[in-house]
Amino acid sequence: MGYDAVIVGSGPNGLSAAITLARSGYSVVIFEASNVPGGGVRSKELTLPGYLHDVCSTVHPLGVGSPVFKTFPLNQFGLEWVYPEVEMAHPFDDKTTAFLSRSIEKTAYSLDKDSDFYIDWMSRLVEDWDQLDTHLLGPLKVPEHPLIMARFGYYAIQSAYSFARKYLKGKRSRGFFAGLAAHSIMDLDKTATSAIGIVLAILGHKVGWPMPKGGAQQLTNALTGYLKSLNGEIQVGHYIEDVSELPPARTVLFDLTPKQILRITGNKLPLSYRKKLKKYRYGSGVFKLDWALSEPVPFDSSICNKAGTVHIGGTFEEIHNSEKKVQKGMLPDRPFVLFVQPTRFDPIRAPEGKHTAWAYCHVPNGSTADMTDTIENQIERFAPGFKDTIIKRHKMNAMDFQNYNANYIGGDINGGMQDIRQLFTRPVMKWDPYKTGVDNWFICSSSTPPGGGVHGMCGYHAAQSALKELEL
Repeated sequence: MGYDAVIVGSGPNGLSAAITLARSGYSVVIFEASNVPGGGVRSKELTLPGYLHDVCSTVHPLGVGSPVFKTFPLNQFGLEWVYPEVEMAHPFDDKTTAFLSRSIEKTAYSLDKDSDFYIDWMSRLVEDWDQLDTHLLGPLKVPEHPLIMARFGYYAIQSAYSFARKYLKGKRSRGFFAGLAAHSIMDLDKTATSAIGIVLAILGHKVGWPMPKGGAQQLTNALTGYLKSLNGEIQVGHYIEDVSELPPARTVLFDLTPKQILRITGNKLPLSYRKKLKKYRYGSGVFKLDWALSEPVPFDSSICNKAGTVHIGGTFEEIHNSEKKVQKGMLPDRPFVLFVQPTRFDPIRAPEGKHTAWAYCHVPNGSTADMTDTIENQIERFAPGFKDTIIKRHKMNAMDFQNYNANYIGGDINGGMQDIRQLFTRPVMKWDPYKTGVDNWFICSSSTPPGGGVHGMCGYHAAQSALKELEL
C-alpha cells in the first residue's frame, strides 16, 4: 500500500504537517519511534503513581498563539487551556517581584523606573502582533507590512544585553527582560537575543502563557485525534533505521534534526547538501528536575504563588553571567532556573492536597553533570522551606534528554542553535529551507524556520512546500 505522504516523527511539527496534508485530501502516515506520539509534548508519572509530570515543558504561549493551531478544532478533541492568574513572576533578593500579566499596565507598574517606557513600547508591539506573527513564525520573506516589521526588527535585532543597557534603567525591569531573553538558551550578548524576550512578552499580553489541562500530553492527544478524524495514520513504536524501510509514498517529510536525517538517508542526499547539514550547529542543553511535593512551594512572594511560570535568577547581571558560562562550556553556580508548579492551577495532576513541580537550567551541550543541589538551592533562595516539601524527585541530564528524544541532540530542546546565523536560515541557507536535495523530500522539524517552540509552524510551512509538489 502506498501513501501520498510519509512523515518520520510525531512531534507537534510532524503532527501539524500531517494534519495540513490530510486536510488537503492526501493520505498520510506518521512513523514514531516511541510508543507514545508527541515528541517533547508528552506527560508521564515520573516520580510516583498519581503524580503526572510533563517530560519537557508545560507552559505553551506559542501553542495557544500559533497561527496554524488556531485553525485546528482542538477543543473538539479534548484540549482545554488553563490560565494562571499571573503569566510569569521574577523575584529578587530584596523581596520585590517583577511580573508578566495580561495587563500591560499592571506589568509595567512592577518594573520600577521603566513603567512609562514599557507601556508605550509594548502597547504598540501588541497592537502590531496580528500583522507580525505569520511573518516571524515562518521562513524569511518580503513582509506584507514592512514598516511594522521594521519597528519590531529595530528592537529585536539587538542583543538582550545591548537592549537592556540602552532602554531599561531599573533593576527589576532589567532582570525581568533577562529572564525572558534567556529562553533563547544563548549568551545574552548574542545578536537578536532580544527577539525571543520581546515575543514572549507580547504573547503574555496577547494570548497569555497557559498550560493544557491534564498535562502537555493533552495537546498531543488533541492533535492526534484530529489527524485520525481526517483518516491520517500514526504507527508508534516504529524506529526507522533507513529510509528504505518506509512504504512507497509520493513525498516524505522528516520531523528530525540534521544529524538523524544524515543517519537514515545515508548517501541518498546530494554530497553538497550533506556537507551543509554536517555543519549545522546545536545549542546548549538542559538539566531538568521533576518533584512530587507534599504541599505548594512556599515562595516568599505572593505573586510567585499566583504565577504559572517563575524565573529564578535574580538580576540581569546574574542571569547574563550564568548564560555566558554555559556558552563557554562551564557549569553556572547560580544558574537561571525556569520553574513551573502546574498543580496550583491544574490540581488533577497530583493526589488531593499534593503537588507536582519542575525546573530546569541550561548546561553545556552533552553535559552529564548533576545540577540537583544547584537548582534546589536557587529555589530555596526565594522559597525557604522548599526542600522540606519534596517527597521524591526525578532527574534528567542533557544526555538523558537525547536518549528520551533523539531530536534533542546533547540536550538541545530547540532543535539547533537559534542565533542570527541559524534563525531563518536553518538548517541551510535556501529560499525554501524545507526542501532537501532530493525531490519530494522535506524537513519539517524545529531545525527549520521558525525554530524551537510548541507551535507546529515548521510542520505547517514544510507541508505547504510539499503541497506545491503534490499538486503539480
